[in-house]
Amino acid sequence: MTNSTQVSYFILAAYFDSGLLKYLFFMIVVLLYILIVCTNLLLIVVICVNRSLHEPMYLFLCSLFVNELYGSSGLFPFLLLQILSDIHAVSASLCFLQVFSLYSYGSVEFCNLAVMSYDRYLAVCRPLQYNSHMTASKVALLIAVTWLPPFFAVLVTTSLSASLQLCGNVINKVYCDNHAIIRLSCSDSRVNNVYELTAASLTVSVPGSLIFYTYTQILKVCFCGSQQSRQKAVSTCTPHLASLLNYSFGVSFEILQSRFNMSHVPDALRILLSLYFLTCQPLLNPVMYGLNASKVRLRCQRLLFSSAAAARPAGSFGWRKASGR
Repeated sequence: MTNSTQVSYFILAAYFDSGLLKYLFFMIVVLLYILIVCTNLLLIVVICVNRSLHEPMYLFLCSLFVNELYGSSGLFPFLLLQILSDIHAVSASLCFLQVFSLYSYGSVEFCNLAVMSYDRYLAVCRPLQYNSHMTASKVALLIAVTWLPPFFAVLVTTSLSASLQLCGNVINKVYCDNHAIIRLSCSDSRVNNVYELTAASLTVSVPGSLIFYTYTQILKVCFCGSQQSRQKAVSTCTPHLASLLNYSFGVSFEILQSRFNMSHVPDALRILLSLYFLTCQPLLNPVMYGLNASKVRLRCQRLLFSSAAAARPAGSFGWRKASGR
């Protein structure tokens, strides 16, 4: 009979000895994290301080950017410590905290994209009824639904995993993963598997059904509506659709990697793809939405350039004034 125990730490076995290259990897990850924090924080500030952007679409975007910061903070500081460390061990409590952070980030992301697709559906298919449907109270309710149920569902998932008796402590990944922890269990994990499958199915099927319905209706407008309607549908939905496809690709590979044997895939490629949805989504969303939305882009420029002008010394334009140029 295999001995089971409540492990106090986990070993992350996907890290490999990269020698001095680890400092290069460290710098790359630092730059990525700084870029993610700066771009998402800039857009959050711009949306919050400009009353003209206190519209449902931009409030949902703000919720999305907050989630990008939340998910990145659950991964990047941990990743930076592990890159520089020679012993890739993590305490059990910190590991479960990361599981909660990354899983809740993923669930909130998909729910947020579903709410945004519903908002785009109303804007494109029912423009005259948009303001009556998207009231302040309904926007607040949708944002609450985006965050609270996923947090509760992931909290239950993490609690069930933390109560398991484990026969090992080696996780073949660069971050803590709930499914990998369940596979280490030598106690009865049927409740964990059933709950995880049920929660994952609901997390995908409910928002997925809403996204499918809304885009079906939007496509009808594109094919049957006027030229102006088609242009509006394309301009408002392209960033959201690109974000959705990018996220779905990353999550799909992560699910495949967790459930099936991917030993034929090179280790470096497997690590990069497992990090894809946790890094590319926070990087691309600010670019797609910030550059595409002219109102947001204009206010970002005003905020950045007005701050630069205010920081410039008062006499910096003296030569130009004196010379008449």
